[in-house]
Amino acid sequence: MGTAVYPCRVDQRTPTVYRTRSWTNRNRALIGLGGLALLLLGYGIGRWQDTPSAPAAVPAALTASATAAASSAPVDTPAPSSPAPTPVEYGLLQAESASELAGIQAQDTQDESGGQNVGWINRGDHLRFDKYDFGEVPATKAKIRVASAAGVSGRVQIRLDGLGNAPVGELSVSNTGGWQTWRTDVAALRPVTGTHTIYLTFTAPDDSEFMNVNWIQFEH
Repeated sequence: MGTAVYPCRVDQRTPTVYRTRSWTNRNRALIGLGGLALLLLGYGIGRWQDTPSAPAAVPAALTASATAAASSAPVDTPAPSSPAPTPVEYGLLQAESASELAGIQAQDTQDESGGQNVGWINRGDHLRFDKYDFGEVPATKAKIRVASAAGVSGRVQIRLDGLGNAPVGELSVSNTGGWQTWRTDVAALRPVTGTHTIYLTFTAPDDSEFMNVNWIQFEH
């Protein structure tokens, strides 16, 4: 009787089983890597938030433009101030030294300053002084040294550059007590500057002589 031969069964696993295990292992690996990646990402974000951000760089072109604009902007420079003009110190205009004595005569004076005065003045007479420089600071008054023994009052008028021009100042002269009794009267002037020809004109109610004049002096 012969020996029975039984077929040998080999345990062969199908490809499906291997694929299933490989897929599972790969999923586990991916899940692990994903968790690690999330951990690293969170750490990086935390570090980035804790780090102060650097100021944004200003483009060089903008910086250059701002510098150029600042350098070209107008600068208010105070204008140099001009020195104030110096007032002219007016001297005495002696009446007998006038450029013209119209209807008037000179005589020795008894005034304290000595010298001469002009007299025999009546209406229509005048004195003229040429090219008198008042300067840049206006003259605003005139002192006139007068004497009179007349029974009437007259007026002295100061005119510039023409006998027919309107007076810039005038005063009334009354009796001083004698033809050599002197008094200084003051006439207010419209402010006068520059160089002018000065006329002293005389008016009175009649043609009688009514005053003498020694000098005139302007003041600021």
